[in-house]
Amino acid sequence: MLNIWGRNTSSNVQAVMWTVGELGIAHRRHDAGGKFGGTDTPEFRAMNPNGLIPVIRDGDDEPIFESGAICRYLAARYGNDSFWLADPVARAQVDKWAEWGKVTAAAAFTMPIFWVMVRTPAEKRDLAAVSRAIASFDRLLGIAAPELEKHAFLAGESLTLADIMFGHLLYRYYTIDMERPSRPVVEAYYDALTRRPAFAEHVMVSYEELKA
Repeated sequence: MLNIWGRNTSSNVQAVMWTVGELGIAHRRHDAGGKFGGTDTPEFRAMNPNGLIPVIRDGDDEPIFESGAICRYLAARYGNDSFWLADPVARAQVDKWAEWGKVTAAAAFTMPIFWVMVRTPAEKRDLAAVSRAIASFDRLLGIAAPELEKHAFLAGESLTLADIMFGHLLYRYYTIDMERPSRPVVEAYYDALTRRPAFAEHVMVSYEELKA
C-alpha cells in the first residue's frame, strides 16, 4: 500500500495525488500539514527532516519527500511508456517540460499571484505587483501555447508527467477572482483537463479555507 502524508489543499500534494489517480495506484492519504499539523512530530521528521508535505512511503521502502521526486518515482514505478517514456532521450523531452512546470511556472504563479490574491488580506495586497506577476505568468503560458497547438498535451499526444507539473496550476489560475489575458489554446487545454476524473477529484479542490 502506498501511504501519502499531506492535506488535499496543498498544491504539491495535489500534483502527487493527480499522478496517483491517473496511474490508478492503490493508496491511503493521511491528512497532515496546515490545520492538521503533525509535521513536527519525531515520527514525521524521521520521514522528512524538513517537516514539509508531501511525503510518501511505498510499502516498506524508505520514505520519499519533495513532490517532483515523488512524482518521478511513481511515474517510473507505475507509469506506462506513454506517461513516462522508457527511452532516456524521449523521456528527457517530457522531463524538461515537467521541470519547467514545477520550477519555472510554479514559481511565477504560486507566491506572486496565488499567495497575494488568496492568502493575503485585501487591504494588504499590492495589486500593481500582482498585475506585473500576471503578465509574467502569461508570458510563460505563451511558451506553452505553441506546444499545445501542436498536440493535445504539453509534451505530446498523451498525458505525461509534464502535464501533471504544469496543469495542476491552472485550476487555481483560472478560478481566482481576477482579470487575466486571454489564451484560448491554454484555456481549451485546461478545459480538457477538468474533464479528467483524476484531475477533478484531486486538483479541483476548494481553496476557501486558505483564504485570508
